[in-house]
Formats: sequence, C-alpha cells, structure tokens
Amino acid sequence: MLKGYKYRLHPTPAQAEFLVRTIGCARFIYNKLLEDRIAIREEAKTGSGTRRKPATPASYKPLFPFLAEANSLANAKLNLDTAFAKFFAGTGGFPAFKSRRRSRASYTTNNQHGTIRIENGKVRLPKIGFVKFEQHRPFEGIIKSATVSMTRTGKFFISILVNQDEEKWIPAKNKVGIDLGLEHFAVMTNDAMVSEKIDNPRLLRKSEAKVRKAQRALSRKKTGSRNREKARLILAKRHEKIANQRKDFLHKLSRRIVDENQVIVVETLKSKDMMRNHQVAKSIADVSWYEFVRQLEYKSNFYGRTLIKADQWFASTQICSSCGEKGQRQTMNVREWTCACGAHHDRDINASINLLMLAD
Repeated sequence: MLKGYKYRLHPTPAQAEFLVRTIGCARFIYNKLLEDRIAIREEAKTGSGTRRKPATPASYKPLFPFLAEANSLANAKLNLDTAFAKFFAGTGGFPAFKSRRRSRASYTTNNQHGTIRIENGKVRLPKIGFVKFEQHRPFEGIIKSATVSMTRTGKFFISILVNQDEEKWIPAKNKVGIDLGLEHFAVMTNDAMVSEKIDNPRLLRKSEAKVRKAQRALSRKKTGSRNREKARLILAKRHEKIANQRKDFLHKLSRRIVDENQVIVVETLKSKDMMRNHQVAKSIADVSWYEFVRQLEYKSNFYGRTLIKADQWFASTQICSSCGEKGQRQTMNVREWTCACGAHHDRDINASINLLMLAD
C-alpha cells in the first residue's frame, strides 16, 4: 500500500537555491515536452512532415546545458503522459503549460538504491545531500519517491511516498448521514437518531478585511520594485494562513467522521453550478465541499469504511423523513417546514435523516 507523508523542509540558502533551480528546470522541461506534443499533433492534422516520436528529457540536455544540474527530469514526462491519458479518457482537460506564477512549484525524484533516506533528523535528496526537516510523524516502509514543493511565501515541503503494509483497521458500528450547507457546514445524524450541527468556520469571511487591505497595498506598489515584492509576500501569507486553517478544519472533521462511523452517506453538490449564483459564490468557494468529500473518500478507502454519495437529484430536503412523502421545493430562507402528515422538520436535520436511510 502506498501512502504519502508531508513534512516541512528547512534547507540552507545554498540548498534552497538549488531546489528553486530544480523546480524551474522541471517546469521548463514539462513545457518543452508539451510544446513538442502539440507540434506533433499539428503535423498529424495537416499531414506535413514525417511522423516522429515525442521528444524525451534527455534529448533537450545537449541543447540546454543547465538541465544537467537538475535531478530526475524523467518525472516531468510521466506527469505529462498522465495528463494526456486523463484528457483522452475524458476525465481531464487538455494539458496546459506550467506558469511560474500560477502553477504549483514542485519536482519529483525517485528513490534508487537509497538515494532518498532519513538519518539523524535529516532527509537525503539526490544531488543536494542531507536537508533538515520536521518529521512530526514517523513511518515504516520503503521510500518510493519524494516530491519537493515550494509555496508562494518561500516555504519548502517534502511529500515522501512510502510503500508500507496495510494498517489494521477496527470496524465501527455506526452509520451517519451528512447534509452539507452554508448556514452550517455539516448537519450529521447517526443511526441512534442523534443529530449534530457543525458550524461553518467562514475562514475567508473572517479574514477578508486583512486580505483586502493587503491587496490594496499591493496595487499601490510600483511593478518590479522591492516594496511590491514585500507587499506580494504579505498578501501571499494572508492567503496561505486561510488555506492552512481550512485544511486543518477539513482534515480533523473528516478523520473524526471516519473514525466513528462504518457507513457514511453524504450528499452530492455541484459547486461549479451553484457558484453561478454570485450572491453565494464566495461563500461556496470558502466552504470547500468538494475537498471535504474527497478527504472522506480516500480516508474511507484507507480505513475500510463505506462511503455512499447520494445522487445529486436526490431530494433530501423535500422528502418527509417521517412519512416519506415528497413536498414542495423550499427556498433557501425556509429553515423549518411542516409536512401534510403533521411532522415538523428542521430542514437540515430532515435532510441528514433522509441521507442516513440510504445506508440501509
């Protein structure tokens, strides 16, 4: 079983400079390989020229000597192959060129006969040597590869992919239905009919004033100046803090749900379609339903739980959980309603109960 462990790196200035150069080389070679693939496609469409094989990272090294300093550029080709495979399978768009400003800054290197290993609180990486890092979680297994990434604030992280034995998991007896929303992030009802409302942290809203102030300060700085770079860093730190708070909230909640329940039923929401309503678009982007369900899915698979995603057209809020009759569609401002059978419902709790029934 493959599992990834992410840690904070603390490279020296010289090591940090090497990591930045290697990340740049990986991005450069990816774009060159994509450019070559596009050229081959155009040649095939027009029928001009002879059919040729796509270029490899090794074919560019004689043309660009600085690539010799970088490590494991072959993974750039693997990433591009994966992107094209998703495109042809219909599960992804056409591969895009990597941008220095917008794309994730990272590179991946493989472990070959111990080139990646951990000793005395340091991790060894090819062509760079031992780098200090914070190993807050130990692991047992064989290291397969490592991905070094850099945030926009200049912090370095390493994700170590480990091949390890499957963990023994303890079955849980509970079932839970989860209704997602904006008023409350989640409303959960278990098979004991105990309901719990999880408050929406509204992390972006709470920090919006500070973000807006940092954005205004950045807009007033001269392009290319040192003051503009300082302002950009302040803004990046604001966004990074919000992202970290959101990840912390989602990981803790999803792990708790997976630990406590054997069967988890969650509604399916199309965030992209819902964000067309500009009145709630920012709130929907802030709440991160997709990421939450993604975490529930992979953690359920890892710990042997069953995750059921309700059909997106399942009318969980309209069906009476007492008699099963489907009532009229309610607007968002209606939080409580009474069924023709006389049962009075809290909108979100009723929806979570209906979702729970799908677990049977």
